[in-house]
Amino acid sequence: MAIKKFKGAGLALALASLTSGAAVISSAALAGAEESVEAGKAVAFDRSKGNCLACHQIEGGESPGNIGPPLLVMKVRYPDREKLKAQIWDATAVNPESSMPPFGKHQIISTEELEQVVDFIWTL
Repeated sequence: MAIKKFKGAGLALALASLTSGAAVISSAALAGAEESVEAGKAVAFDRSKGNCLACHQIEGGESPGNIGPPLLVMKVRYPDREKLKAQIWDATAVNPESSMPPFGKHQIISTEELEQVVDFIWTL
């Protein structure tokens, strides 16, 4: 019986170590994610870069357009982040009649900026 308690305690200690390590990783990852979201918001709102506000209503944005749909509940609309990324990369791949510029395909924004914009839009 004492061996089982020791094994259980060892397992608990190992799990505690893993959990605390994961918490450190999670907080570091969270900080990086928050920075990416803020950078993506800056690109999305920048009239000379992403310029998402020219066509879309986005919470916190000034003078939004109404050509495109409002960017709301994006994780519901795009549960797969990669599909949202593909839409921003080149909306004409799914809808050849789309008026949305192919931001990635035409290098309107960099690959890093694209990832940041996707991170931001996915939080809406």
